[in-house]
Amino acid sequence: DVSSYSLRSHTCGELRAVHAGEDVTLCGWVQFQRKQLFVTLRDSYGVIQLVLPQDKKHADMKQTLAHLPPESVVCVQGIVQLRPIGEANKAMSTGDVEVAVSKVEMVNKSKSLPFQIRDFFQVNEHLRLKHRYLDLRGSQLQHNLRLRSQVIMKMREVNKHLSSQFRFVDVETPTLFRRTPGGAREFVVPSREKGKFFCLPQSPQQFKQLLMVGGVDRYFQIAKCYRDEDLRQDRQPEFTQVDIEMSFVDQRGVEQLIEELLQHAWPDGKGALTLPFPRMQYKDAMKKYGSDKPDTRFGMKLNDVSDIMRSSGVTVFERLLKDNSGNTIQAINAKQAAPHMKNKDIEKLQDLAKQMMSKGLSILQILPGGEMKGAMAKHISSPCRNALLQELQAEEGDMLLLAGGEHLKTCELLGRIRVECADILETQGVQLRDPDVFNFLWITDFPLFVPKEDGSGLESAHHPFTAPHPDDLDLVYSHPHKVRSQHYDLVLNGNEIAGGSIRIHDAEVQRYILEEVLK
Repeated sequence: DVSSYSLRSHTCGELRAVHAGEDVTLCGWVQFQRKQLFVTLRDSYGVIQLVLPQDKKHADMKQTLAHLPPESVVCVQGIVQLRPIGEANKAMSTGDVEVAVSKVEMVNKSKSLPFQIRDFFQVNEHLRLKHRYLDLRGSQLQHNLRLRSQVIMKMREVNKHLSSQFRFVDVETPTLFRRTPGGAREFVVPSREKGKFFCLPQSPQQFKQLLMVGGVDRYFQIAKCYRDEDLRQDRQPEFTQVDIEMSFVDQRGVEQLIEELLQHAWPDGKGALTLPFPRMQYKDAMKKYGSDKPDTRFGMKLNDVSDIMRSSGVTVFERLLKDNSGNTIQAINAKQAAPHMKNKDIEKLQDLAKQMMSKGLSILQILPGGEMKGAMAKHISSPCRNALLQELQAEEGDMLLLAGGEHLKTCELLGRIRVECADILETQGVQLRDPDVFNFLWITDFPLFVPKEDGSGLESAHHPFTAPHPDDLDLVYSHPHKVRSQHYDLVLNGNEIAGGSIRIHDAEVQRYILEEVLK
């Protein structure tokens, strides 16, 4: 019972018609008052309407409640009663009842607030962070914190199950360690010895490797990690992760464990998860979505139109394909986007493309009869136009976005443009990504090595201890740039939420990769 060990008898959000006639005690914050007749009281679990007494005997109590500033803290006692006929509020879970107040205790009176705590108020983020204690009272953060707690609690239940049935060992690893070469920048912590420092760990990676070597072959921890990186929407300087390591296991065994872990910890009311999760190779993810963490809730897939554009009449594309066999022309069809895209939106897409590739982005709007509008439209030959319309299944109101260059970079560009288009269209009221749909996807077969930015050789795509794909082991010695890895990521709606890899267990292979490939 959430009201156990508390001054209250009920929460503000739990009262219903079945409670009519009960004497209740409620504690919470004053949300607002109306006409000195009603006060809305809110706590962490919901809101309830209070009815103020109108008789002279309770005049002081009425004045106290009716003139309290918003967010003042009060405890009230009263009788639950049904609202008069026709006055029920179906938009509130407690809208069938109200509480007739008989006693009130003002715990703390609020001062003037820097902003109102309402779901429909847009508040500057800097102001919210400055007054975080107020921001935390809002329904969104309350929901996020409680949902996170629910998931973590279920994870711990899984940990208990893993420990008892599968003999996982929950080990709390240190948060002060020495510097780890490579990876993200680390936070430095001074020590009492002059000139010597600790570092906060980026992950428990080295600790769990020691555990594996030391004979603890199944490890589990809910771990804090720290990375001194620039803030991004999905990247914070400190974060919590469910950390697992296993010996004598293959990739599918790890994936199956993670799937069952998520299935057990999945929040109530979000629908059941279907196992196993679908899988997609890295090369297919880049080819179809231009991203190694694709959001598969909406279409707008990439299409290779190199053959169509090879004799299109568009000189820049024809020359680009002729100059380098590794170049491609990629296109996406933003269905029915043209009526919603303003000039500023198109300029935003163009600016993003120029930041990523000097060639930029070509945009064509489809008009009635298959005609095209755009800077490139007058140069496109009639056969090329017809082939594009057919290949991209384009029709009036669609918007075609084309880019050309080195294959991977071009795919990455249109992958970014694809997501940016979806963002723009959704601000215009076009729903592409259903928030109630959760598309899990395993991305596998990443490249083991990628070219260095300066072109001086190869570097590890993940880390130098990732095992090569067993089918590509011979390529390590002959064509290392073609080798796939046993690195795998779990993606949910365009966000990477988990990842790992099988380690190299052959000392000779590890030595060769470090000395001959990575040098």
